[in-house]
Amino acid sequence: MNEMKSMIFLLGFLIVAAVTAATSVVLMLHAPYTCSVLPAVREELALGHGDLADADPSTKKLDKHTSAENELEEMLRKAAMDDKTVIMTFTNEAWTAPGSLLDLFLESFRIGVRTAPLLKHLVIVAVDAKAYEQCQRVHPLCYRLRVADGADFAAEQPYMKKDYLDMMWRRHRFQARVLKLGYSFVFTDVDIIWLRNPLLRIPVGADMAMSCDYYYGDNPYDLNKTANGGFVYAKASARMVAFYRSWYESRKEYPGDHEQYVFDQVKHKLSARHGVRVQFVDTAYLSGFCELRKDFYKVCTVHGNCLVGLKPKLDRLTGVLDEWKQFRGKAALLGSNTTSLTD
Repeated sequence: MNEMKSMIFLLGFLIVAAVTAATSVVLMLHAPYTCSVLPAVREELALGHGDLADADPSTKKLDKHTSAENELEEMLRKAAMDDKTVIMTFTNEAWTAPGSLLDLFLESFRIGVRTAPLLKHLVIVAVDAKAYEQCQRVHPLCYRLRVADGADFAAEQPYMKKDYLDMMWRRHRFQARVLKLGYSFVFTDVDIIWLRNPLLRIPVGADMAMSCDYYYGDNPYDLNKTANGGFVYAKASARMVAFYRSWYESRKEYPGDHEQYVFDQVKHKLSARHGVRVQFVDTAYLSGFCELRKDFYKVCTVHGNCLVGLKPKLDRLTGVLDEWKQFRGKAALLGSNTTSLTD
């Protein structure tokens, strides 16, 4: 009798064990893998044929973004002055073609008063492949700004058309990226010729300095002037980054307008909100065709503003640069000092 009970108990134990084992196999087949890594991917990782970026497309995008930021930061590091300030300009295929604005722009640096050494701090940002290729032929510090949505900025951009506005706001976002990386910048349009160093006209205490179309009064901190984004100095700081962010967000209030117009609408409010000290530079020093002043003993830059189209800008700026050459030549014959800012 005892033997019979023992056999029944053993048989029951074996049946329960078999059912438990089968259930465990079923559960293992349906159990999710840790971190959603599939067996094939695990095998590739073990063999060194893959990584988690291959398994997650969002990680690929992150890596690509990180790579672009690293490339930009390396370029800025090479170009920076001792105080981490860089000079930047934007160009496209039309402006970079041989004999176009970029050639004139670079020539002005080479023949200006103590401006040639500034070329080692100049980063030329190309917005299309042809401009980047041409830039590399004439300058060592060229950065290719890739446009993710396929926009094409290679041709001359008609003023205030959609692509022109898009390019201006992309330029604004790029400037903000530079500030976030901890670099101050001097942005200059490529249709500006440099005759002297304009940084000598910006007070140490200014967070931001801009050119203007017309200079009213004698107070550089009076914001009631018409801003011109062709020349901008911005000092890297948390408040400048916040200022740029708010400026960009303000575009929603003014659809169809460029960053310069939006700046003029919000400059009082945003400078007060973020504690940013904005200065406008006298047109005696940052001149242009809106209010052309050509005292060659004072002027630092001349901007092709208030001129529409590539050819008029090129013709008029070439004329000013020719006058500058003649002035330097005559002064040299007479033994005059043209190197000081105010003779």
